[in-house]
Amino acid sequence: MSVLSRVRGGFSRSGSVALAALLLAGCTMEPTYQRPKHSVSDGYPADPMPTVKTAQAPLQTPASDIGWADFFVDPRLKALIGIAMRENRDLRQAAANISQAAGQYDVQHASLFPAIGASGAAIYMAPSQTAGFSFAPGVGENISTFRYYSAGIGFSSYEIDLFGRIRSLSKASAETALKQVETERALRISIVSQVANAYLAWLGDKEVLDIADKAVGNLSENLRLIRLRYDHGEENLLTVRQAETQFDQARQLRAQQVRLVAQDENNLTLLIGAPIPADLPPPRSLGEQTLMADIPEGLPSDLLFRRPDIIAAEHDLLSANANIGAARAAFFPKFTLTATDGVSSLMWHSLFTAPATTWGLQPNVSIPIFTWGQNKGNLEASKAMRDAKVAAYEKTIQTAFREVSDTLVGRSTYIEEGQRMDDYVREMADAYRLAQMRYSVGTDSYLNQLVTQRSLLQAEQSRVAVQVARYENIVTLYRALGGGWSEKTLRSPRVPAKL
Repeated sequence: MSVLSRVRGGFSRSGSVALAALLLAGCTMEPTYQRPKHSVSDGYPADPMPTVKTAQAPLQTPASDIGWADFFVDPRLKALIGIAMRENRDLRQAAANISQAAGQYDVQHASLFPAIGASGAAIYMAPSQTAGFSFAPGVGENISTFRYYSAGIGFSSYEIDLFGRIRSLSKASAETALKQVETERALRISIVSQVANAYLAWLGDKEVLDIADKAVGNLSENLRLIRLRYDHGEENLLTVRQAETQFDQARQLRAQQVRLVAQDENNLTLLIGAPIPADLPPPRSLGEQTLMADIPEGLPSDLLFRRPDIIAAEHDLLSANANIGAARAAFFPKFTLTATDGVSSLMWHSLFTAPATTWGLQPNVSIPIFTWGQNKGNLEASKAMRDAKVAAYEKTIQTAFREVSDTLVGRSTYIEEGQRMDDYVREMADAYRLAQMRYSVGTDSYLNQLVTQRSLLQAEQSRVAVQVARYENIVTLYRALGGGWSEKTLRSPRVPAKL
C-alpha cells in the first residue's frame, strides 16, 4: 500500500469504532488554515528579445505533466536516467524516509483507537498463618497453597480525544509523511536534471576534444612543413618557434579535454549510482537530447500545484499548524479510560463458567493546574515554528519564481547568442583562410596566421560552451516548472495530495 493510500485511509477507515470515537470526541483546536499569499509578481518577466524565434512549435501539456521519458529523446540519455531512478543512493535514502514517516504516522494514528489486547494470569502462593486470607466454607480450608486464575480482554489508559490533541498530532504526522512523498518527487526532478546537464556537459567536452584533435592534426602537419622550409633556408627560426607554440597549445587543450571528459564520466557514474554500461545506445549530437518545442510556463500561481518542493513546504506548514492544535489541547483536562471483560476463579476447572465472569471500568481525568509554564512554552514554540514554516514556504515560492524567470529570460538570449557565435566562427574561419593564403604567397608574416588560428580555436570552444548553456537552460526550465518527477506523461492534470 502506498503512503498516500495509507494516510488517506487513516482518516477514512474506522467503521463502528471510529463512529464511537467521534461521538466522544470534540472538535480540534487547530487554527483555521489559510494558504499564505505568494509574494511574487502575477506574471513572469517579459522576454528581453521578443523578436527572436525561440522554438518550433508550442507544447500543449504543462511541463510538470510531461514524463522525462517523453521529454528526452536521446536514447542514451534516457537509459542513463533510467539507471539513476533505480540506483541513485539519494533516491534510496528518500524512499526510506518515506517509509519511516509513514510508519511514524501509523503509530501516531493508532492512538486514536484503544489498543485492545487479551491477557491471562495465574497466581500460586503459600500464605502464612497470619496472612489473613479468608475462604468460603469448604473452599481452601487446611490448604498450604493459594491459587488464583484470571483471563480477559480489554484496553488500558485509552485517551478520549475530547479536545482533538491526538487527532492534531495524527494530522501533523500525516502531513509530514505527505511532505516526504513530495520531497522524494522533488529529488527525482533534481536528479533527472543533474543527469541531463552532466550528459550535456560530457557531449560538449567531447565536441571540444574533437576540435582539439583536429587542431593537433592540422598544426602537426603545418609544423612539419614549416620545419622543412626552414631546413631549406626558406623560413626563419622565429616562424618555427611560433608554429611550435601553436602546436603545443593545441596539445595542451587536448590533454585538458581528455581530463574533462573523464571527469564528466565520473560525475555521471556518481549521479546514476552505478558504472556506465558499455552497451548503451550511441549518443546523439549535441542539441538533440530534448524536445525543442516551446514549454508553456503558465502563471506563477501554477507553481503552487506543480512544483513538489512547494507542495512539500506547504505540507510542512500544515504539520506545524496541526501541532498548534495539540499544544492548545494540552491546557484542557485529559480523560482516559481502562476497561476489561473476562473471568477469574480460585479453581481452574470453573474459570470459564458463567459465575466466573467479571468486568472492570476505570475512568480517569487529569486536570493541569500548575505546569510552571510548560504548556504555555510549548504553545509559543509551536506558533513560532508555524511562523518559521510560513517564511520557508514563501521563500520556496520566491526561489521557484526566480528559477523560472531566469530560464525564461535565457531562452531567447541564448538563441541570439548562439546565432552570433555561429557568425563569429564563420568569420574567423574565413579570416584564418585568408591569413593562410597571404602567408603562403609571402605577402604577410606567419604571425597573422598564428593569431587568427588561435582566435578561431577559441571561437569554436566558445560556440560549444554557448550551445551547452542553451540546452542546459531548456533542461533547467523543464525542472523549474516541475517536470521530471514522473517517467510517463500524465493523461490528466496532477492534483496535489490532500487529506
